[in-house]
Amino acid sequence: MANNSLYTLPSDAVWFSKSTSAISHIQKLTLLTVTGCSSGIGAALATRLATQTSNRVVATARQVSALSYLPDDAPNVLKVALDVTSLEAIDAAFKKAVERFGRVDVVVNNAGYTVMGDTEAATAKEARDLFDTNFWGAVDVTKRALSVLRDENPKTGQQGGVILFVSSMGGFITTPGGAFYHASKFAMEGFAESVAKELDPAWNIHFSILEPGGTTTEYLGRSFKYMATRHPAYAAPQMPTNAMLGLLGNKELLKNFSSADDIARAMWELLTRGQSIPIRVPLGEDAWDYVVAETDNVKKELDSLKEFRIDEDERCTVIGESGVIGTLDYLPRQHDNSNSNTLPN
Repeated sequence: MANNSLYTLPSDAVWFSKSTSAISHIQKLTLLTVTGCSSGIGAALATRLATQTSNRVVATARQVSALSYLPDDAPNVLKVALDVTSLEAIDAAFKKAVERFGRVDVVVNNAGYTVMGDTEAATAKEARDLFDTNFWGAVDVTKRALSVLRDENPKTGQQGGVILFVSSMGGFITTPGGAFYHASKFAMEGFAESVAKELDPAWNIHFSILEPGGTTTEYLGRSFKYMATRHPAYAAPQMPTNAMLGLLGNKELLKNFSSADDIARAMWELLTRGQSIPIRVPLGEDAWDYVVAETDNVKKELDSLKEFRIDEDERCTVIGESGVIGTLDYLPRQHDNSNSNTLPN
């Protein structure tokens, strides 16, 4: 099961980031590591942590020069070059964080970008490069972070910490033209949910997937890429991808977006409220609306397919040669099978 216990972030927490967050009623110093701090949400979070809290921040970017907005001589800030597609760079970044601050309390997987275009026209390199950053980067950072939170942190304070995965509402819903982007975010969310269920609750490690909606960052700029070529079969203006690209190019759309500061503040409040850390959090009014609508649509479709149900047992039973050998209680199951309209919880 995912860890649903209460979590208290140390007041001096250390954040490792290409993104960050923290808590208020804590001890004295929390270390946060944030990936992807060169702009947008990562930069907003790193700035908030470095200037408005007692927390310590390990801010990362491919080029340290992109972190010039942070002070060079602040005792609570460490700027580190990090390419999340390099295992060596990830190991080096965590080593520097532990050497400087002794621990890491919050890790923010924020590195990522978007590629839009016709799926048939995508090159293998375009698709694989996207996954290397959006999915495998988060995977490799998380794997390294787990050992630090579990094994290193007890040497200087409480064991455990929080790993945040900055996904998007595009990790729960899809739009035309973004197949590989959506796939990378769906993959990251599935990875996070599964690993959260693997961990021993005694380790005090918490996962949370953040799903921002539209955000007024540079995401529609340098972090937003178009495929190099378009497929002629999709050239007509009325094709769904072209309609979507037209919508994204409409400046009026930005009026409904959240700011990077709004998202950073929500991340901070999520960790400082002294409650359990939820596994999934839509951020922004549009994200909430779209995620709820998608959930409702799935329920309606399931309700229309009830006759295709096969196993109505409340528990998932595993059968071996010697008979029943176990049940999988961590799988979602209906609590009341007499109510056919109840979705698994």
